Amino acid sequence: MNKIFMLFIAILFTLNGFAQSSENSELIKLGRTYKDYMFRNSPEKKYLKKFTKKYPKSLEQEAKFIKETISANNRLLEKEFLTIPSQSVLKNIYITRAINLLLREETEITPNELIDSLQQIEITRYELIDNYYSMLFTGVGNKNQPFDLTKNDFNLDEYALRDEVEKGIFFLKCMNLCGTNIWGYMNIANPPNTKKALSYINKYPKFNGRPYYQFTDLYFKDFEMVIINDKGKQSYKSYYIDKYYENLLSHLICLDKEGGTEDELRDLLLGSIMKDEDLYKYTKHKEVLTSIFRKK
Repeated sequence: MNKIFMLFIAILFTLNGFAQSSENSELIKLGRTYKDYMFRNSPEKKYLKKFTKKYPKSLEQEAKFIKETISANNRLLEKEFLTIPSQSVLKNIYITRAINLLLREETEITPNELIDSLQQIEITRYELIDNYYSMLFTGVGNKNQPFDLTKNDFNLDEYALRDEVEKGIFFLKCMNLCGTNIWGYMNIANPPNTKKALSYINKYPKFNGRPYYQFTDLYFKDFEMVIINDKGKQSYKSYYIDKYYENLLSHLICLDKEGGTEDELRDLLLGSIMKDEDLYKYTKHKEVLTSIFRKK
């Protein structure tokens, strides 16, 4: 009886190992596909039509998400995808992106080794959510052209976000996408092309029924994570709130240069975090912001 039991255990572990190896190979396929098509090039429609059927039921949600990130005019801004999936799906999507990055490097680490390593370590929920929305908004920016989020009003209570940190991550990742659309016009063009930049700012989304700049719930507890690979762990708020202040200052400059009304300028200054000195510690633009309100 004992021998039979031991044989059963051995078979069970063998089957589990085979299943794990099979799922690893499917994650590698997802990672490779994401690498090949995440930018402007898109696969053929017939390839996308049968995409999710190529993957096992255990990876159905992950495959649906990756399919949208590689599809032109995708559905990523629909509630189905804006809503946070389960922890296991978040982890697999994180691993998928990590495989994509690995396949862009010359390294002795194999994708299977990477997967096994990542599956054994605990990755914080905040990092998983940051990764999820990073991929989501990257997919929106790369695939849905021209940029226009005027029809989007994001209700942050509808996406299974558990606390103010998670809502803050959603907002800051979305605004990071918005900021990339005006950065070149404000920082590379000489003089800055404020007319063009403002045309993009006017296409920013709303949050909770209000203009983007009226979202001020950014007093959540800060945390650290690796944001830029060679920088080590960084303050999340210092990195993203700084970028957001830059976005707000660009908006202010554009309004000033392009004939914005006194009411528009006042609403932006007093309705946003531009006036909130407690958040200035997270930005390198503290002196600029302080000088603006000193003049008022």
